[in-house]
Amino acid sequence: MILNKIRMLFTMMQLVITVTVTIVLMYLFRKNNRKIRRAWGALQLKLLGIKLEIEGSLDNDANLLVMNHQSLLDIIVFEYLHQKDLAWVAKKEIADIPWFGHILKAPNMIIVERENKSSLIKLLREAKEKYNQNRLIAIFPEGTRTDGKKLRKFKAGTKLISEKHNFKVQPIVMIGTKDMLDSHSFEQKAGTVKIICLPTVQADKKTSWYEDMQNDMRQILEKEVEIKDAT
Repeated sequence: MILNKIRMLFTMMQLVITVTVTIVLMYLFRKNNRKIRRAWGALQLKLLGIKLEIEGSLDNDANLLVMNHQSLLDIIVFEYLHQKDLAWVAKKEIADIPWFGHILKAPNMIIVERENKSSLIKLLREAKEKYNQNRLIAIFPEGTRTDGKKLRKFKAGTKLISEKHNFKVQPIVMIGTKDMLDSHSFEQKAGTVKIICLPTVQADKKTSWYEDMQNDMRQILEKEVEIKDAT
């Protein structure tokens, strides 16, 4: 729809402005980094007209959040929603964007290169550092955005760092973020995002926890999409 494309144009314009302001504030007030990001997330949800429907509860004792990935809105939602200081695992390509890459650098996110063995070593090291700083690591184990209807096979890196550091992992399934903010079709619309918080699991290389978690997330996502499409 033309209206949704116009909304997306205004969204891109305001993101340029608000992200710039957020970066400057994070550098100026480093001790209030998390508060600044959370306020930015709250502002974005208001500007975009997004409401949240939450099923289950977030576990503040978890060390790692594992989420399906569809849209930039995934990050916006959790920057607002979670009380803990999130340390996102992000691609180097984003960090390398002139100026706007500082949205990752200013808050010291975990920046990695895809398909790079040395980057995996860095991920292991920095995951431990963030854990020691009492930060909550957030990762998209699919490795890329999807259409929001199917779950791609998880990369091995998430399993490796979780078992290496004996992490408690909370799986999260998000429904509808791509419908609300879609960079491919260049559309933005108001609506409700559903967030399903699954029980936290203990990473243990002696069990099939990682495969079981992926299967549970896949089944829930497909069921929710089926219900959504039927309404």
